[in-house]
Amino acid sequence: MLEGELSDPRIAPSYVTDVVLAPGGKSARVFVAVHGSEAEEDSTLAGLMAARAFIRSQLRDRMGVRHVPELAFAIDRSQRMTGRMDELLGRLRKRDRRRTESAAKAGEPTAAQPPEPLP
Repeated sequence: MLEGELSDPRIAPSYVTDVVLAPGGKSARVFVAVHGSEAEEDSTLAGLMAARAFIRSQLRDRMGVRHVPELAFAIDRSQRMTGRMDELLGRLRKRDRRRTESAAKAGEPTAAQPPEPLP
C-alpha cells in the first residue's frame, strides 16, 4: 500500500518494519522506515497520519475482519542507528589493527602476540 496506492506526495519511499498490536487488539503501532532525510521522515509521518482512515478501510476490506485496530505510525530509525554503530565499530577495529601493526614493527608484545617466556 505504501509503494503505490497512497498518492500523497508527502509520503517518501518507505516500508513497514514492524507492527506492535496492543493487548486486546484495539490499537496498533506501525513502525515505518523512510529512505531520506529527517524532513522527509516528518512529512511521511504527517502523510500517513492523514491517510490512516483510508488505510484502515483498505485493511478491513482486504482482511475481511469486522474490527481493525486504531493505527498509530512511528518512524523506525533502527537501520540508521545500526549503520552508524557498524561505522563506529569499523573505525575501532581499524585503529586496533594499526596499533597492533605498529607495536609488531617496534617489537613490543601485543595481545595477539604473547611475550616470550623468561629463561
